[in-house]
Amino acid sequence: MRRIDLTSAGFLMLEKRETPMHVGGVNLFTLPEGVNERRFLEDLREMLQATKEFRRPFAEYPVTGRTGLFWEKDENMDMDYHVRHSALPAPGRYRELFALASRLHTTLLDRTRPLWELHLIEGLQNRQFAVYNKIHHAAIDGVGAMHITRSMCTTDPEARVGYAPYSLEAYERYKQLRFGQSQRPKTPPRQRELRNVLEALKHQYDSGVNLVTAMRRFGGAFFGRSGNLAVPWHNVPKTSINTQVCGARRFVAQSFAFSRVRGVGKVMGATVNDVVLAMCAGALRRYLLSRDELPLHSLKAMAPVSLRAEGDLESTNAVGFITADMATNVHDPEKRLRRIQSSMQAGKDLLSELSPAEANLFMQLTQLPALVTFLLGLSSRLPAFSTVVSNVPGPREKLYWNGATLDGIYPASIVFDGFAMNITLVSYHDHLDFGVVACRRSLPQIQRIIDHLEESLQELEEVAGLAQPAAKKRATRRAGTAATAKTTTKAAGASGTKRSAKAAPKTRATPRTKAKARSKAKPRAKTAASAAGTENP
Repeated sequence: MRRIDLTSAGFLMLEKRETPMHVGGVNLFTLPEGVNERRFLEDLREMLQATKEFRRPFAEYPVTGRTGLFWEKDENMDMDYHVRHSALPAPGRYRELFALASRLHTTLLDRTRPLWELHLIEGLQNRQFAVYNKIHHAAIDGVGAMHITRSMCTTDPEARVGYAPYSLEAYERYKQLRFGQSQRPKTPPRQRELRNVLEALKHQYDSGVNLVTAMRRFGGAFFGRSGNLAVPWHNVPKTSINTQVCGARRFVAQSFAFSRVRGVGKVMGATVNDVVLAMCAGALRRYLLSRDELPLHSLKAMAPVSLRAEGDLESTNAVGFITADMATNVHDPEKRLRRIQSSMQAGKDLLSELSPAEANLFMQLTQLPALVTFLLGLSSRLPAFSTVVSNVPGPREKLYWNGATLDGIYPASIVFDGFAMNITLVSYHDHLDFGVVACRRSLPQIQRIIDHLEESLQELEEVAGLAQPAAKKRATRRAGTAATAKTTTKAAGASGTKRSAKAAPKTRATPRTKAKARSKAKPRAKTAASAAGTENP
């Protein structure tokens, strides 16, 4: 048995029926030319189910010991249970896909088995199929999930992979490909041991000083004495987002061209992550205004950051967070962006003074009150944050899985009492793939967030002077994307809200001049996907 680290154990302890603690997502693929869909997916399923040796902890399940929680190996893996094959009902739109993903994301994982499931989904239009993954957050974080996705794919459309992404072989091959052979240290053993002892003593002293300094700044910010540094609980307003949640989930997703977001950042002197936060802030502001509940104080977002050391593929959870002031009480989009920049920079400055180990300890100390309030059932009354916005770096090159083109990676994360909405995005190839998860009961019209994200990005483009003239506002069609007739459909699970769906959706690539009209674009058929239907920490 292996002891489960404190952060991972926290996800297990926090889980209940209303708050499943798994992360997941939908990967969208286009079949290779000339193959039979059913036969292709059957071959994939057989390959996935044939796995005998697994990377940790994909063959382990949690058990309670005398001194805490441990991972124990499952000697009787039932691969038919973990790898499943499903078919969508006709006509196989994204509506049906994400309605299925919503239901799958709602159910708890079985703790008597290894905490993961993989669903192959056929029946999509335009020769596409999907893979829905569900993994407990105790077993993996967002960056780790990207390593899993990367290990199953190649950059060569002709390459064929004969091992599953969760297999030990995939792990070893990916580690070799990404990091190569580690070089043996040239320092003699005795000198190395002495150096390690001296460095450890110095590190203990420095760590104590650094942590005390960080805690002082954190406490000062809570009482309003640390400038732009935003911290949990300080002036966090109560809205419909900060409510108790039920177990059912709703999911919406959309791709945005990376060039649009990067273009705004270059002109405004902001990072891509700053612009993403500003997009989300503008969308949340519009959403709350439409519900007549925009609060006086700004919303605060938890922005997870990776604390993994370079080359670390072993950690199940190495994640911290920065509290972002979303400036939702600011009308001007440029001023909103500047305030977000300031709060994010203050958070980065605080963490930059700590080593990854120190930052991990600092996160555990500062998150302890959140754990206590959750266990006492006070999270919705004393919310630490308003929502979560997580930006997970993904592959920058186009990927293929046994010849099938990976079109998009749409993450589905966690919500629980105190914040009923989670916005997670993955940067993949030339686009940003957003996945928004919300409590189905508390936020029933969450599909509007997708439209508000587009409107917010257009608003930022106008401020940056990047808005296109009216004559050029038509979206640019990517090569290989077929146009078909429009059909009006309801978003999955949404009551009375209609969206215009196309059989061959496309990315929101070119901005409009004005942001007042609701966007009708849907995700690309051969490059990325989005739709309404169904947690990066």
